[in-house]
Amino acid sequence: MNRRTVITGLAVTPLAAATGAVTGLEPALAAEAAPLSVSASSRKGATLVIGHRGASGYRPEHTLVAYELAARMGADFIEPDVVITKDGVLVCRHEPEIGGTTDVAERPEFADRKKTKKLDGVEVSGWWAEDFTLKELKSLYAAERLPAVRQENTLYNKRLRVPTLDEVFQLRAELSRRLGRRIGIYPETKHPTYFQELGLPLEKRLLGLVRKHGLNHPDAPIFVQSFETTNLQQLRKLGLKSPVVQLLSAAGAPYDLVAAGDPRTYADLITPKGLKVIAKYAQGLGPEKNLVIARTAAGALGEPTELVDNAHAKGLLVHPYTFRAENSFLPTDFRVGTSETDYGRAIDEQIAFLAVGVDGLFTDQPDIGVFARSERAAA
Repeated sequence: MNRRTVITGLAVTPLAAATGAVTGLEPALAAEAAPLSVSASSRKGATLVIGHRGASGYRPEHTLVAYELAARMGADFIEPDVVITKDGVLVCRHEPEIGGTTDVAERPEFADRKKTKKLDGVEVSGWWAEDFTLKELKSLYAAERLPAVRQENTLYNKRLRVPTLDEVFQLRAELSRRLGRRIGIYPETKHPTYFQELGLPLEKRLLGLVRKHGLNHPDAPIFVQSFETTNLQQLRKLGLKSPVVQLLSAAGAPYDLVAAGDPRTYADLITPKGLKVIAKYAQGLGPEKNLVIARTAAGALGEPTELVDNAHAKGLLVHPYTFRAENSFLPTDFRVGTSETDYGRAIDEQIAFLAVGVDGLFTDQPDIGVFARSERAAA
């Protein structure tokens, strides 16, 4: 399947940072897209399609055009990862280390900014968002993070800037108006313990933006997510009323627990006892997809686990990650051909997860998620 055929005609124009305006939008919706109930308080309505870092299968992730394209393809939510600049502005990057997602390594004026830091206990070398002012960061261009897998996305290198989180909130509101349906936003706080230790906490600044954009209420089209546990609870204490989601990895432990000497791991969090604790502060789970349907020893799709049923029993939504169309990301029995970058049976994989009863899908190709949802509903 040629990945570009699915987006022909969907031209997008990024948010104008100076004015907060979106220009050039067409009014047409993706064929299968329809207004959805996005309340976190129940599982009524269609399963949510979440544009993972935007439509990152087609545009460099965490750029305004990627977020906009996701919405135009029918995504119900767009998902920005949140880090912070030296001068305290929340911006959208996959990690605080920005060498792999911008052109900073090619900029001689920033060569001396390269540093080795300890991120969640692991030494990492590169350039760091918190060492750049917003003005300096805005002088950089975004770059495709997976060029070997998504070579076509490199067409947009040196053409797109790094957005602030405020700009993405503005884009969400404007797209909702232009497209005639409620687009949600799904921000993830990246490495909150790391930033707290630097004296640049994310929580109050994020809550300020949620309030500024009128989304601090239980039925707002927003989920705040994190792989750590403490900062989600801190946000609740600070006054966050919007829904939150506890992210879960298939291995390891939340770094805030590690830093505090708490022995609990992600495996402990997905037990009925762990889910009971999560349900006290969160409305949902964002598990790595293998926690929902396990892989066999050969890498094929195996049998469903009890996680969805157990989570639903505690009143928690389940939004697994990350669904991608390329063979290298698919179970071995859903791959087509031998090329790692060719598309496999991504629709069939997502339908298999929908059949288990998940409440949403994080996907790099939102149009595929929308189609899978539609086909599952028609079955």
